[in-house]
Amino acid sequence: MAEQQQPQLRVALRPVVRADRREFLEMTRASESLHDPWISPPRTPVAFDHYLARLSREDHDGQLICLRSTGLIVGVININNIVRGSFLSATLGYYAAAGHGGRGYMLEGLEQVKRYAFTTLGLHRLEANIQPDNTRSIQLARRAGFVFEGVSPAYLYINGAWRDHERWTCLDPRHSLLPERSRR
Repeated sequence: MAEQQQPQLRVALRPVVRADRREFLEMTRASESLHDPWISPPRTPVAFDHYLARLSREDHDGQLICLRSTGLIVGVININNIVRGSFLSATLGYYAAAGHGGRGYMLEGLEQVKRYAFTTLGLHRLEANIQPDNTRSIQLARRAGFVFEGVSPAYLYINGAWRDHERWTCLDPRHSLLPERSRR
């Protein structure tokens, strides 16, 4: 029987660090029209510093999606509001760099973040909350195996208004996964 080859990954994940400030801010500023009105990523040095401070907390994690060939940042995925105990859940926020859409980089990155969240972080559930008109983000979540759960009216305050969001979720397929206190 022939051995199946794994597809070559074009992107890698890595944590956001202070040295990323210049490239990160250039990327978010250049991608402003792509992100609005869906998300408002850090666009100033002060906002980036606040973002880094948030990522230093135990309930948040930020991963850059970088091209393996050059290290260029092509996207960001944040694992937010990590809850331990019986829930083992988190919400995701993600955004791409303008000029790199349609190449599958975000899908590759999201697949890697799922593995990281389920194995390294030990989470059971990931939830992406997406505004109903953000069809590209919904398509990405669907292609990454997320399932539509419903709509949360006036869920998040974004760009000056409370916005409805669709809930898209993905569960760790391991049935043996148990909360930490259940393993004792």
